[in-house]
Amino acid sequence: MMGKKRVIGGVVALVIVLSGFGYLMYGGIGENLVYFVTPAELLERGDDAYERPVRLGGQVVPGTVRWNADELDLRFTLQDEDVHVEVISRKAPPAMFREGQGVIVEGSLNRDGVFESSNLMVKHSNEYRAPDDHEVMPAEKYRDLIRQTN
Repeated sequence: MMGKKRVIGGVVALVIVLSGFGYLMYGGIGENLVYFVTPAELLERGDDAYERPVRLGGQVVPGTVRWNADELDLRFTLQDEDVHVEVISRKAPPAMFREGQGVIVEGSLNRDGVFESSNLMVKHSNEYRAPDDHEVMPAEKYRDLIRQTN
């Protein structure tokens, strides 16, 4: 009798675990996914592109970056091949942000065709290059680097 209760308990526990996993796979996660698209893919969606959260990736068009530090207003154009999308961000750009660079912005496309970014990520190389022996950094720069990492 005790063995049957254990088996039934094990089966019930397994069904609960599998049900939870199934919900996460097909229901809960799917509604919260943020997909990565290029400007061309975003605009191909037509009306479905508007007001939906996405990650938009492309290259910052040289000469389009406008940064107003007083108002925390960053504007630039993102491109892939021949398609361009205007981007607005209300946050300070990352230190490594520059023109001609690949970036990923999270946010949504508004009805005016402007992508409103809530997060800006810079693509960069994962290769670290130590300074050459002849490159001597002043003590102030070391202090600045230490302050930035704290």
